[in-house]
Amino acid sequence: MPETATTLTRLRAGGIVLIRRVERIVDLNYVGLVVATVFFALSVTPSLLPRDWLFQGLISGVNAALGYGLGCLVEWVFRLWIRPRIKYAGPPGWARDAIKSAVVFLCGVTAAAMLVQSARWQREITALMGMTGTTTPAYLRTGLLSVMVGAVLVAVYRTLRVIILFLARWLNRWVRVPRELAPAAGFLVLVVAIVTIYNGVAVRGFFAVANQAFSVRNDHNSPNAVQPQLPERSGSPQSLAKWDTLGFEGRWFVSHGPTASKIAEVTGRPAKEPVRAYVGLESAKNGMPQEELAVAELERAHAFDRRVLVVITTTGTGWVNSFAAGAVEYMYGGDSALIASQYSYLPSVLSFLADRSKAAQAGRKLFDAVYQHWSARPPDARPKLLVYGESLGSQGSEAAFDGLADLRTKVDGALWVGPPNSNRLWQQFVQRRDPGSPEVRPVYADGLVVRFASDSGDLARPSAEWRAPRIAYLQHASDPIVWWSTDLILSQPDWLSEPRGSDVSTQMRWWPFVTFWQVAADLTNAQGVTDGHGHRYGSLVLDGWAAIAAPPEWTSAVSDRVRAELEVAEQNEREIK
Repeated sequence: MPETATTLTRLRAGGIVLIRRVERIVDLNYVGLVVATVFFALSVTPSLLPRDWLFQGLISGVNAALGYGLGCLVEWVFRLWIRPRIKYAGPPGWARDAIKSAVVFLCGVTAAAMLVQSARWQREITALMGMTGTTTPAYLRTGLLSVMVGAVLVAVYRTLRVIILFLARWLNRWVRVPRELAPAAGFLVLVVAIVTIYNGVAVRGFFAVANQAFSVRNDHNSPNAVQPQLPERSGSPQSLAKWDTLGFEGRWFVSHGPTASKIAEVTGRPAKEPVRAYVGLESAKNGMPQEELAVAELERAHAFDRRVLVVITTTGTGWVNSFAAGAVEYMYGGDSALIASQYSYLPSVLSFLADRSKAAQAGRKLFDAVYQHWSARPPDARPKLLVYGESLGSQGSEAAFDGLADLRTKVDGALWVGPPNSNRLWQQFVQRRDPGSPEVRPVYADGLVVRFASDSGDLARPSAEWRAPRIAYLQHASDPIVWWSTDLILSQPDWLSEPRGSDVSTQMRWWPFVTFWQVAADLTNAQGVTDGHGHRYGSLVLDGWAAIAAPPEWTSAVSDRVRAELEVAEQNEREIK
């Protein structure tokens, strides 16, 4: 018995020594650890889209680091302002060690239990979207990655703290800032330096490098994009916008799409060769504005003599949704003209961060130039004028109009897909929606002019008259591009307090800071789901066009054949582009 007691005493002493050595190395704040665990647990709760362990690990690590910092702040305030006023000696040393060990153990168990439950939630979300779910053992890797990410961020914070203390000593010694105020002054100096670098050298340098890098891709040409020979296409020998100036996305756009023979085969009616006009960043020469070249290209191709003319605002690098473009061409038997222009080398996400104003400016200039020429023609000699934009393109397209009255005066219809939460007109319509209609499926002014749809059935809702010109927004309840906003940091959105969309988990909750980072992470995977969810709108675009601008000869039978043809073409594009 004494020998056993001696062994236990040695083990306990060894454990205490080990804990204290780890403490000296890690400098762990236990209040911070508890709050970090809470933030981690909240971060693995459901979000809009399913996430694999890698994405979840990154976002959970960020959230855990935020929680750790908040916990450290709470502990510091308690130690500085509250503890001195409490007459309490505190537990003995052995009890403190036991409490610390228990805290570490319980935090680890809590994190593991939440990961197991999170794997179940992820499988539920993937089931809602018709996808294959993750396994629990695979998902547990999230925990290890989160610890690594959180540790790196905490190390960065501690490095900044060392820099602040260094600046405080320097200011106290050389500038004679009082010792009590020196840390605050050092913090301000560091903040000013970081903001200056971020807004100046860092940002300009980053986007200059990004612009240069993506301009190289812009010059690249897919082997499956071949210069068109038809005069109705930009980039053809007859075109004013030369083939090698259209950029990667522009060359793809004009070299693909249905021909007159294909349209006739699918629809069973005679067809014309559709006009596809495109102006790249390098297409306009000798100081000629892009929008003027675009109008000249439309005139050259006799686009203003077609039945319908669609002004498309592209996203980022100049991408145009092939499904949306082809849908109009099939619908009007090729008696159509599409015009689009490139305004950036950057992908849509970087364009959204760097030059949203450029998208708005490009969208406004292109539409104004086309509208000026279109409106100068006699009313009975004008094509139907439509506007289209997807994602950031919808924001640029909206910018051409001052409001709903201006929009209705100038166009015969508008289709905007997956609009970012910051869209000006979209915000106005959603905020002023009819009482009782949820944010994810809003009804504006009884649906008389503007309608919102997540599926084809929504386009017929409400059943009241839908007056021309019709405006439609396509938005999924699970699309993070539509619902991401900096307001998520501190404010609960209506779409999380009202009934959820059919593909959004009922277990999703809003938490300060946490939800913002969750939805921000979803942005990176917005198209990594099946059609009909996230930022994948698929054939719903065809239904949108049919709802706002279908010609009299359009029938459900033709629609079904066109839908099937476009779905095959879209799948082929993903494989060969």
